[in-house]
Amino acid sequence: MRKLTFGMNLSLDGYIAAPGDDLGWSVPSDELFQWWSDRVAATGLALYGRKLWETMSSHWPTADQQPGATPAEIEYARRWRDMPKAVFSSTIDKVEENTRLVTGDAVTEITRLKAEDGGPMDISSATLAGAAMRAGLIDEYLLVTHPVLVGGGTPFFTTLDSWVNLNLAETRTFPGGIVLTRYQTRR
Repeated sequence: MRKLTFGMNLSLDGYIAAPGDDLGWSVPSDELFQWWSDRVAATGLALYGRKLWETMSSHWPTADQQPGATPAEIEYARRWRDMPKAVFSSTIDKVEENTRLVTGDAVTEITRLKAEDGGPMDISSATLAGAAMRAGLIDEYLLVTHPVLVGGGTPFFTTLDSWVNLNLAETRTFPGGIVLTRYQTRR
């Protein structure tokens, strides 16, 4: 059975994007960027919602070919292209290489994918993660908290039907006062 992790950058007040989908507050240090790159390299399957998919797929497939791309950006772009991905959407009709489109029920498909053999899965979408949270499918939460208050936007956590008890598994600090906390779901 595969492990499912929901992890993203978030503001101290709990948002993954500020109003207007502004992500300008979450620019990572070199050390944090490398940490995210290593996560991508270790991911067996990434699960994306349409919105984040469109953001990522508009940049990373060719980011390593852009003038001025750093060695870290080149490495990340290659890792991201190589990582198997599934995009959950009912509004787009095609995705590019190494990615498959899922148009059916997200919880049913995530449940099926978790039961398969393979490497760990990362979920990268607040809406998609919300459905997985309510269904009890997330095994681990990675919160990369930036010391900024954005006052609104897209929340990391969704409204839940019941409590989810967690165990703290790791903490780590990054330059700029950024704190990683990793929690495992207590079953």
